[in-house]
Amino acid sequence: MSRISGPLLDRVDIHVDVPALRYKELAGEYSGETSSQIRQRINKAREVQRERFKGHRIFCNGAMTSRHLKKFCQLDQEGRDVLKMAINELGISARAYGRILKVSRTIADLDGTEDIKAHHISEAIQYRTLDRNLWL
Repeated sequence: MSRISGPLLDRVDIHVDVPALRYKELAGEYSGETSSQIRQRINKAREVQRERFKGHRIFCNGAMTSRHLKKFCQLDQEGRDVLKMAINELGISARAYGRILKVSRTIADLDGTEDIKAHHISEAIQYRTLDRNLWL
């Protein structure tokens, strides 16, 4: 991990540590959402994004610029507080801040909500587990 530069890591939207599963978890009956259910949620989220970005020359959240972030990623006070904590206490960079907003917007779309909520932001922050101040 020490060989990966912070600026390079900042350019990756999502980085997650995936631990190995134990036999009990692999052999269990619960399997979560089916592929079909996940596909339906993704297709709905993609349609929402296509509608949102009509006339903006982009088609998905990942292509948003800082101008788009200001327009389409408005946060309530609770959401701003969560992001402020991430920057101040976790050392989230300015580039990672934009990535978190984009991922939060996508999480909200998958959740079927128009507004980005604090829990969407918290989830997006959890996907930044390899940021410098979290693993050095």
